[in-house]
Amino acid sequence: MSQQKNPQAADPADTGAYDPTASSLADSVPDEVMAELLSIRSSIDNFDATLVYLLAERFKATQRVGHLKAVHALPPSDPGREKAQIERLRRLAQEAHLDPEFAEKFMNFIISEVIRHHNNISATHAESGN
Repeated sequence: MSQQKNPQAADPADTGAYDPTASSLADSVPDEVMAELLSIRSSIDNFDATLVYLLAERFKATQRVGHLKAVHALPPSDPGREKAQIERLRRLAQEAHLDPEFAEKFMNFIISEVIRHHNNISATHAESGN
């Protein structure tokens, strides 16, 4: 069982380089199984990249909300909106066959980060006197 290597893959010895073929399983599974595993993982890598870019866009929008709230002296948190959003995402998760508990935990994490950012924006806005 030889290790499948992609000649185009970055050298993992390079600091910060990502090797999509990295696996501790390569020497313990048949080549065809490893090839299928790497193919599926390639799709997962694409999904992960998409998630990162989607989160970046989401946080750009929430930063704009934070600035608007700071300018108008609105509170960083909106519990009614947060509750409604979590309930909505739980329903969407059920429809998508995703664990609603996971969706809620994930959303709560995002909300806590957004509130932290909004608090920072409010503090910066107050310091600048604008």
